[in-house]
Order: sequence, then structure tokens, then C-alpha cells
Amino acid sequence: MSTLKAFLQPPVAGKTNKVIVSERFKGEDGQPVPFVIQAISQEKNEELSRLSREEKEVNGTVVSTLDNIAYTKRLMKACVKEPDLADSELCKYYGTMDPEDVLGKMLSIGEYKLLSEEIMKLNDLKTSAEKHKEAKNS
Repeated sequence: MSTLKAFLQPPVAGKTNKVIVSERFKGEDGQPVPFVIQAISQEKNEELSRLSREEKEVNGTVVSTLDNIAYTKRLMKACVKEPDLADSELCKYYGTMDPEDVLGKMLSIGEYKLLSEEIMKLNDLKTSAEKHKEAKNS
């Protein structure tokens, strides 16, 4: 039997999860409303990474570096499906017309961190806390 069949698996891109980020966001029934997040493809991740690179000259050599803040904003916007961060009413309420800035204005530091960690888990990325824990246990 060929091992090829082991690699014929559906892609994880498109997989969704619901996450309660905060008790502050309640529906009409008084219950917390979850954020709906979705995994992206590596192809989309590469696009976000390319868009988040900046070139700087260091000692006469042009060096390309990843702007982690811009990348994180783009990743989170790409993965958050509900609420719709591009919704004009939502953008207007939070005082920005850039959907990438909505989460930074909407969420507390802890809420933002929780949402970011859930997005990383859904996309099979390890958080810094998980890397630290693994390093301690090895």
C-alpha cells in the first residue's frame, strides 16, 4: 500500500471555531457573543507576510524584516469572520476606517491576546507561552 494516501488529507484552511473573547459582548439574550475565527492557507499566510515586510538599509545593505505588528493585525483580520471587521458601522463606532485597526480599538490587551492565541492555535501555530513551556519540560 502506498504512503501517498496518508498525505491525501483535506486542507485545514477554512476550518472555523467560535471563541468567547469577553463577557462584555452580549447578544439580545444577555449571553456572550462569540467571535468566529477561521484558519487560513499557507498561501494566504505568505501573502500577509509579504505585505508586512519592510526594507531598511543597514550598513549599506538592504535588509528585509517582518513588521510583527502589521503582520499580526493582518493575520487577525484575515481570520476573524464574525464580527465583520470591515463593516462600516463597526469601523465608524471604533473611530477608524481601517478594518485592521478595529480589534486594537475594540479589545482590551488581555482580550486581544486571547483572540490572538486562539487564532494561532486554529492555524497550528504555537504561542510564545507554549514554546516556553516546551523548553522548560525538555
